Amino acid sequence: MITAYIDASVVLRVVLGQPNALPQWKQIDHGVSSVLIVVETLRTLDRLRLRAQLSDAEVSRRRHSILATFASLELIEIDEVVLDRAAQPMPTELGTLDAIHLASALLWQESVGEKLPMATHDKALAIGARAYGMQILGEA
Repeated sequence: MITAYIDASVVLRVVLGQPNALPQWKQIDHGVSSVLIVVETLRTLDRLRLRAQLSDAEVSRRRHSILATFASLELIEIDEVVLDRAAQPMPTELGTLDAIHLASALLWQESVGEKLPMATHDKALAIGARAYGMQILGEA
């Protein structure tokens, strides 16, 4: 079984039944993520509701799956320590949200003293995590 940092791209591919979902998804027994994942995934679902004109039943089913996934994750709060770490220079170019995810993962590793693979389909986040020596699960 695997402990891994999970980003929104992984949850969305699984819940939305998109192609190339994370092959190791069912092997992850301890998922860790930033609370940011809640906003990212629910905003994406709302955009899909509007753009793809999803039915209420479909939105309800997918939202239920997303919320069940959150319940199974260890969520890291976005506090001053995370924001400070995310604001520091990093070895690769990252946007704000990816920097918060990476900072959260790095701080978790430091506090627990355990390596944490990064499960992502986001290319920039994968490159940034790899620059810190993290194993990458998923394909961007």
